[in-house]
Amino acid sequence: MNYQKELATDLLLRQNKIQSVIRDLGVDACLLNTSVNIFYAIGMVYNGYYYLPAEGDPVHFVKRPNGIFLPNTVYIRKPEQIVEELKERGMPIPAKVLAEVDVMSYSECLRLQKSLQVEEFSNASTMMRKLRSIKSQFEVEQVRLCAKKHAAVYKEIPSLFKIGMTDIELQIEIEQVMRKHGSLGIFRSYGENMDIFMGSLLSGENAEAPSPFDYALGGAGTSPVLPLGASGSKILKGQTIMVDMAGNYTPWMTDMTRVYSLGKTLDLAYRAHQVSIDIHNLLIDISKPGVECSRLYNMAMEIVDKQNLGAYFMGTKQQAKFIGHGVGLEINEPPVLTPRSKELLEENTIFALEPKFVIPEVGAVGIENTYLVTASGVEKLTVFEEDIIEL
Repeated sequence: MNYQKELATDLLLRQNKIQSVIRDLGVDACLLNTSVNIFYAIGMVYNGYYYLPAEGDPVHFVKRPNGIFLPNTVYIRKPEQIVEELKERGMPIPAKVLAEVDVMSYSECLRLQKSLQVEEFSNASTMMRKLRSIKSQFEVEQVRLCAKKHAAVYKEIPSLFKIGMTDIELQIEIEQVMRKHGSLGIFRSYGENMDIFMGSLLSGENAEAPSPFDYALGGAGTSPVLPLGASGSKILKGQTIMVDMAGNYTPWMTDMTRVYSLGKTLDLAYRAHQVSIDIHNLLIDISKPGVECSRLYNMAMEIVDKQNLGAYFMGTKQQAKFIGHGVGLEINEPPVLTPRSKELLEENTIFALEPKFVIPEVGAVGIENTYLVTASGVEKLTVFEEDIIEL
């Protein structure tokens, strides 16, 4: 079976999954308008609305681009045309609709609700994120392919480094190699304060810099408009270089962090890095469907406290309160590994685990891997050298 046939089969499964939930929730239809969810539903992106009734075929209400040849495609200029087009097709007008009300603007939400004349408008985003968190075999294979390219890029990093480089100069060289390996050039994420280009590179004191952006570690960045990541500082002997660049080589992403150092670094850095690896090994040994995400976080904290490394864990001046997250079409999908999470690991969930430490003046250490939850445990998808790699 070729890619297009596999994709067509998978798209039908996804449509059936969405419709099953629509019926379970007792609503009449789902209306999607974000690129990521339209892509999930149909395998491409358009500007408009994907309308899926509880029963029957979807209708594509397209604004842009011209030349869409999907079945039941209707070109519209404004959402007020949706109801009249449904009437023309003899389709019932929905009374209860799921829509992405937490990501569309307030004015668009009001306009849609008024134009559809619905009795009840509820949030589709939570449903879609939950559905997308459980991957099909097709999606898993896309992640496997992405992971291989991710590792291939990291393997080239030692050859890219030159003495005297700044952190941003090294990042630019890595980004060039990423694009040559097929990087899509964007790190898709969900929510506010999640702007990022192709990933993060942190070295030296910059690893301690707090950021308003909701990532595990911050960095000052090179401009006040984007205070995140590499700062333009020269990489000095004894400093670590944490590379957390996007695994965006297929639509389904991977997340992987590895650490390099310019020459030898401090014993404390090596010790903390090994503790990160130990946390991975312990948590992955117990991870399987049904395990609480909060349990994984709390077990990691027990190890950190036992090693007296709490002051460095997930930052110094600002410490993140999670150690992992789901990965898929967006880099931050469910579940999230936090101390109070009520989420459980489920079969065919893919998540990233990232217990990291920041050593003052030296930089960040620790690894991040992407894992697939299987029926009996987990499988590591991002396979690459895990010790600190000396440049």
